[in-house]
Amino acid sequence: MTTFDGSPPLDATPAGSLMPTLGGEYYCDTEIFRGEQENILEAMWICAARSADLTKPGAFRKVQVGRESVLVVRGRDGELRAFLNICRHRGATLCTEEAGVAPRGLRCPYHAWTYRLDGKLFAAPNLGALTDDGGDAIDRRRYGLVEVAVRQWLGYAWVCLADDPPSFESDVIDVVTARLGDREAIERYHIDELTVGRRVVYDVAANWKLIVENFMECYHCATIHPELTEVLPEFAGGFAAQYFVGHGAEFADGVQGFTVDGSAGLTPIPGITPEQDRRYYAITIRPTVFINLVPDHVIVHRMYPMAPDRTVVECDWLYMPDVVEHGRDVERSVELFHRVNVQDFDACERTQPAMASRAYRRGGVLVPSEHHIAEFHAWTVRRLARAEGR
Repeated sequence: MTTFDGSPPLDATPAGSLMPTLGGEYYCDTEIFRGEQENILEAMWICAARSADLTKPGAFRKVQVGRESVLVVRGRDGELRAFLNICRHRGATLCTEEAGVAPRGLRCPYHAWTYRLDGKLFAAPNLGALTDDGGDAIDRRRYGLVEVAVRQWLGYAWVCLADDPPSFESDVIDVVTARLGDREAIERYHIDELTVGRRVVYDVAANWKLIVENFMECYHCATIHPELTEVLPEFAGGFAAQYFVGHGAEFADGVQGFTVDGSAGLTPIPGITPEQDRRYYAITIRPTVFINLVPDHVIVHRMYPMAPDRTVVECDWLYMPDVVEHGRDVERSVELFHRVNVQDFDACERTQPAMASRAYRRGGVLVPSEHHIAEFHAWTVRRLARAEGR
């Protein structure tokens, strides 16, 4: 038995061996990226927006999901819905702003077709005189906006463009449960009740998979993350990260909080257990979400792949509501992982140009502490193979 690239499967690979990576084309080829858009990004659950950012009726957020622009909208009934950002008349983009409020409905700036917040066509010039191709009065629901599946979890709206969306429980919730050991482990952080204390958007000149792979391993931690390894000394060795992020990497002796200088953190999240205290956990939810858990805040990364060599990453630092309401200083906790982000994204941008080089045509290698990344590679190739009928 061999894996997708002809190498031995993980459980048959000698412990100290090198393993091949994907070839460079997987990170720069436009056709491969198109296949990922169709069979990964447009077929799976994508974390789109923080629900609390959309409080008023008509509040909307525009996000890129694969090849589609998607609007997440708060309805007059308080429900969140999502629609393709396309007018049904001639295909004009409804909203070009990243976010805003349209309390009277979504109005196309081209011919003034207007849609209610539930997606139903509401008004258009001479609407009463218009008929469908059979001569009947037009069905305003039929000619309404194209709806997209939505689920809310952890205080975020997740969307899926698939006609038949996969199970949210299996593809999202069960992944987190398996990583942390039980479903209650993530629920103890009450992420849906936390407040955004800082949001930073990074425009990274690198393929999205390079960012995922970087997040999955810590072989590089001692090299480029000095601040992180001072707080989490178990990461300094580079080989233990895969174990410790699931079981909780302990803070160093003398470190009081997950801050850039090791000083005390902010209001702790009530409900976390003594076993979760003074520990850092990290979770990857395929395809585009990273969740980082520490006792006093949660950091959520959401990736939006825009091109083979460009990925927008939106990062939220979430705190107990009193921290934000009372204007408490979050700089030291934000600065720690902001530095980690900048260091990581710089490394990914340094790697991206080599993906088109002849030196990387057949890929590189994974050292033993990176062997688990091969499973991510195999998963990617399997998703792409579905499109090719293999």
